[in-house]
Amino acid sequence: MSNLIDTPQHTLGTRRAANSKAFEEKLRQMALPLAPLVQLTTGKVHPSFPSTLVNFWLLTDWELESLAQFYHQRTPSPWMHQYPCPIEWSIDLSIEEKRRKIGKFIGLRGCDTPVGIKSEEEMGQEARKQRVAEDNEMMRRKMSHYY
Repeated sequence: MSNLIDTPQHTLGTRRAANSKAFEEKLRQMALPLAPLVQLTTGKVHPSFPSTLVNFWLLTDWELESLAQFYHQRTPSPWMHQYPCPIEWSIDLSIEEKRRKIGKFIGLRGCDTPVGIKSEEEMGQEARKQRVAEDNEMMRRKMSHYY
């Protein structure tokens, strides 16, 4: 009996893709190549510049910081605003914020600044308030039915 995982034509991804069109489409999207951005002063590409979309999502915190520095976005410089989509960088950004900013900088769609990001706690509080309001409304309807 052969082990399907050991054969290149039967990788986990191809087996799942055969069963799921959505998974197959996601694999295709993640393999999309990204055009490299060159540094204005040297014309070089950063060694960690992601070659595909999946490589972008795998960038580490250090690599994101390094990309911002390399492309003159981390510290003020005369070159900062010469790039097509300059970004504001600060040292207290989370890795998610850094990834979003670098994504916007290199031209990825969907990396704009979200409006009103809510914490998990805030979302929980809103859900609880909504549930209480719905319960109150249900009770009001029940009570009005009796009167």
